[in-house]
Amino acid sequence: MEITVDQMYNIENKGHEMGFLKKFMMENAGASAVKKLVEKFGDVKSKNILIFVGLGNNGGDGLVMARHLAGYDAKVTVILLGSPDKIKTDESNWNWSILKKMPSVKLLSGNSFNFDFVPDVIIDGILGTGISGEIREPYASAINFINQTECFKFAVDVPSGLDPQTGDTANIYTKCDMTTTFHKMKQGIPKRKDLTGELFAEKIGIPPEAEEGIL
Repeated sequence: MEITVDQMYNIENKGHEMGFLKKFMMENAGASAVKKLVEKFGDVKSKNILIFVGLGNNGGDGLVMARHLAGYDAKVTVILLGSPDKIKTDESNWNWSILKKMPSVKLLSGNSFNFDFVPDVIIDGILGTGISGEIREPYASAINFINQTECFKFAVDVPSGLDPQTGDTANIYTKCDMTTTFHKMKQGIPKRKDLTGELFAEKIGIPPEAEEGIL
């Protein structure tokens, strides 16, 4: 069953009100995404994994992934596209603060980068559901770097620049090999298999009761 982006937003809010907090949803989203990636590769030990994260909750899922991948002995670099003090949600902030205590994960942040990386895997946690208008810097450079780099590309929830409701794209967008979305498939995502690659919808522990009155 495919759902709308608004329905997903309402389900998350209702789950949160029931006491299944959004930080747990984020934790399970990141953990389930890593599980898919590890299944794909068999082993991520010593792989160079570059994670691009935006300032919203899509980025927060990527921050969770960084911690889990470090636990699998991957070599993880996180690039936060913006300043840490501009991170938009408590959940993402909380996960950033954990990574700051982990020397095993390299953290970069700011508005311009020298992209001299040779990754085995890039994780796209830049933009999730909230795309409106033209994609600007530093997001644009990151998306262009992802598209120009030869490696395996994994999208968290939705490839950046793809509208998960309509399937329309922004002025630029990532083209990925695998996409893991969460809870249920959003209507626009399967319309662009050329951008998502292999597509999965993973459960993240939201109680089915959170759907009552919404679906």
